[in-house]
Amino acid sequence: MPQFLVASDLDRTLVYSNRALALDVPDRLAPRLLAVEVHDGKALSFMTEQAAALLAEIAALAPVVPVTTRTRAQYERIHLPGPTADWIPPYAVCANGGHLLVDGVSDQDWQREIRARLGEHSAPLAEVVEHLALTADPEWTHKRRVADELFVYLVVERADLPAGWIDDLTAWSAARGWTVSLQGRKVYAVPAPLSKGAALEEVRRRTGAATVLAAGDSLLDADLLRTADLGWRPGHGELAETGWTADGVTALTETGVHAGEEILRQMLKHLG
Repeated sequence: MPQFLVASDLDRTLVYSNRALALDVPDRLAPRLLAVEVHDGKALSFMTEQAAALLAEIAALAPVVPVTTRTRAQYERIHLPGPTADWIPPYAVCANGGHLLVDGVSDQDWQREIRARLGEHSAPLAEVVEHLALTADPEWTHKRRVADELFVYLVVERADLPAGWIDDLTAWSAARGWTVSLQGRKVYAVPAPLSKGAALEEVRRRTGAATVLAAGDSLLDADLLRTADLGWRPGHGELAETGWTADGVTALTETGVHAGEEILRQMLKHLG
């Protein structure tokens, strides 16, 4: 029964794309980076080498739980550093809580529980997909994707989004038991019962952890941070832009890949 459980969102919290690195220093002062995601032969996501070392140290002290909106297939492209070369996280949450992986294997009991919650508390996926097809103009929508038959997201030209469109979509979705989140160039529409916080609660129940530490940057991470005993959010992202905070949550000033490093540094202090 671990005393601590460490949970973190991935993209723009723990790992960073080239676009999200935010290296605002001269090239000669830029930190050394470790690629943690490769797809089609291209490195897509990175951590600083210092962050990688901190994460490996944390994973030797407490269970580390990646918690992501990525689909299971997208998550499996991520190879996080750990205390051993073949380390994998004992638990991981994918598809915003739709999949709970235990030692890398999707837990079927959890999937059945999630499907039951979705059927009871939110409108069908097909209704939301149809609404987005009708309201998201192809002029500023590059892609529309359904993730693991659980939720939908758009890749958009953010600067071209019509004024009020996100607010209108948020209100329409809320009336049907769905939530909306704008993260970088992606607009997510997710059923409210599909929750990172609910999945983390399940991991906490299974492990019996006394104290949960968590980090995240987006609206979809808010319930994750509220579920934890102590939380951190970086100085960038949806939560920072809206000034969101909660009891026990530290709002960092660091942005970009440096924020990921600082989050891990502060988590490690608490584990010590």
